[in-house]
Amino acid sequence: MAELFTEQAKQYSEARPSYPPELFQFIASKTPARDLVWDVGTGSGQAAVSLAGIYKNVVGTDTSQNQLEFAAKLPNIRYQYTSPVMTIADLQGSVAAQSSVDLVTIAQAMHWFDLPKFYQQVEWVLKKPHGVIAAWCYTVPEVNESVDLVFEKFYADSNPYWDPARDLVNDKYRSIEFPFKPVDGEDDTGPFRFKTERIMDLEAYFTYIRSWSSYQTAKKEGVELLRNDVIEDFERAWNEDGKSKKVVTHPIYLRIGKVGNACQT
Repeated sequence: MAELFTEQAKQYSEARPSYPPELFQFIASKTPARDLVWDVGTGSGQAAVSLAGIYKNVVGTDTSQNQLEFAAKLPNIRYQYTSPVMTIADLQGSVAAQSSVDLVTIAQAMHWFDLPKFYQQVEWVLKKPHGVIAAWCYTVPEVNESVDLVFEKFYADSNPYWDPARDLVNDKYRSIEFPFKPVDGEDDTGPFRFKTERIMDLEAYFTYIRSWSSYQTAKKEGVELLRNDVIEDFERAWNEDGKSKKVVTHPIYLRIGKVGNACQT
């Protein structure tokens, strides 16, 4: 799916939701050391930038060079293009040494991964016994009852164009394979719920929708999901209270665990 995000890299970097400070504070509270983070599938660096304010160094990797070009540059972030198929030797050469990483993060990306292979890499690179993996997804936007009713129909129309991996997001990562131990202070690995909110006008809302992989897939197949009648429905619902901007909420669901009971290399 990386090619879809490559083609729309600028749009995706502008439209993708940001993440709340509370999410990163919770994750950081579970890592005893804060020296090095590997942010996998970093895209245009939304998570990496927040992590860089807490951890000494961040390595953000992605299989899309175009996405990385739009990532915010900070002195303690190193962005690295990686092949979709990465070996342990590649990991050591381009990301980090064995048992050297305090935290591995994956923001809205883990449902695309070959998880058994990825977990072997996570097990190899994390410090023992306190290294932490944190993966989260955000689900569909929530505005208000009127807009959400229109969106519900629109989202149903988009379903045929999503990759099957999207089902893991719709399920809030509850059913994703996650063979790790609960972090200290928690009884399980989640999902734990957070939320991010952003004030948007309708055009920004449409820009976000157009950044979806399903929208791009439909477009390639000659299908316009945001037809004129759909746009009109959204406009009526959006403007019924006379306000041009809305608070758009994205629920976020976090799975977090530590090494010690994961896949062995």
